[in-house]
Amino acid sequence: MNIIKYPAKEDWKEIVKRPHLDLSQLNTTVEAVLGDVKNHGDAAVKRYEEKFDHAHLDHLAVTEEEIKEAEQLVSSELRHSIELAHHNIAAFHEAQKFTGSKIETVKGVTCWQKSVPIEKVGLYIPGGTAPLFSTVLMLATPAKIAGCKDIVLCSPPNSESKLNPAILVAAKIAGVNKIFKCGGVQAIGAMAYGTESIPKVYKIFGPGNQYVMAAKQQVSLHEVAIDMPAGPSEVCVIADENSNPTFVAADLLSQAEHGIDSQVILITTSEDMLNKVKDEVNVQLAQLPRCEIAAKTLENSQLVLVHDSQEAIDLSNTYAPEHLILATDNYEELANKVINAGSVFMGKYACESAGDYASGTNHTLPTHQYALAYSGVNLDTYNRKVTFQHLTEDGIRSIGKAVVCMAEGEQLEAHANAMRVRIQSLKK
Repeated sequence: MNIIKYPAKEDWKEIVKRPHLDLSQLNTTVEAVLGDVKNHGDAAVKRYEEKFDHAHLDHLAVTEEEIKEAEQLVSSELRHSIELAHHNIAAFHEAQKFTGSKIETVKGVTCWQKSVPIEKVGLYIPGGTAPLFSTVLMLATPAKIAGCKDIVLCSPPNSESKLNPAILVAAKIAGVNKIFKCGGVQAIGAMAYGTESIPKVYKIFGPGNQYVMAAKQQVSLHEVAIDMPAGPSEVCVIADENSNPTFVAADLLSQAEHGIDSQVILITTSEDMLNKVKDEVNVQLAQLPRCEIAAKTLENSQLVLVHDSQEAIDLSNTYAPEHLILATDNYEELANKVINAGSVFMGKYACESAGDYASGTNHTLPTHQYALAYSGVNLDTYNRKVTFQHLTEDGIRSIGKAVVCMAEGEQLEAHANAMRVRIQSLKK
């Protein structure tokens, strides 16, 4: 990890840089695959599944028999863990339900909003080196609570043409009603354009590799909405002289094992803590099954020493991390100063893993500094707010002249006339 001591503010821009990837060739490949899926549907999807996932598929849809088989393969302990996580995620998102109020802005003019679920949503669930069944819960649970009519899930099969059993069990628990064996760019294209088997959706959710992310961004230009732009995963930990170096090192490594393009940052006010964490990272790294991935990630990562906690939180807000862990004694004070972050973990016991799995908060979060402007997935992500208004004769008297005046000021005569004829009707 790179050690940076007392950086000047003008140097922060370099500290908060994410690893840069040249996506020009990648985007060309993605565009070609998307076009093939758009033009050839299921046949193209099956061809790419054979090429990339080495899966020969007679049909793309997961059958009820396959789901029953998966339930037998998942241990009771894991199933109970999934059920516990689902309960907590559901409780947290249920509390986010919108209740709109009718507001009389002026006499005779009433305005309000109604929350309406997106009818068809698509969930992409990676299934490679780390099959993310937890992401099924994070995406499908709020979709079900929101009232989405069709919840379509795509995940890449293995070489035996099967999905990970835990993914199927989580999907059933969370209420997914359409599951398909389909991964990568072809899955994004299938949900964006629709094929003979896979229905077209109105919004696509979920993480993935660089190809999946590029595909989501390309289809979002013309075909469907997406949850958010996203890049590799990241964590920022703020620590002081009393933090637990073992905990802090574990938190950094838990994020580092995601992939070689991930990034982790420690910001601390204590040089002694910085050195203890650095040593502890090396101890724990050697014990990890994914140590090679984590070690590569650490090459892009920073240990930063700052003067005080205010400087620490200012640097964090500039970084705008996906995950922010406040492992300090004054975590509540710092939490009140957080402006830019996807999800915040307060105190030494609030590890990021809790939010990734079972605390109840959503782990689908903005990365790559998108936390400056984006929220993580929540119940609102699955809804649209439809606006209503009602005007009576009193309403025309209240705002009619102002509407005509403003429309004339913009030289939109038809707009002015639509109100003018109503004003005139009241004089008869």
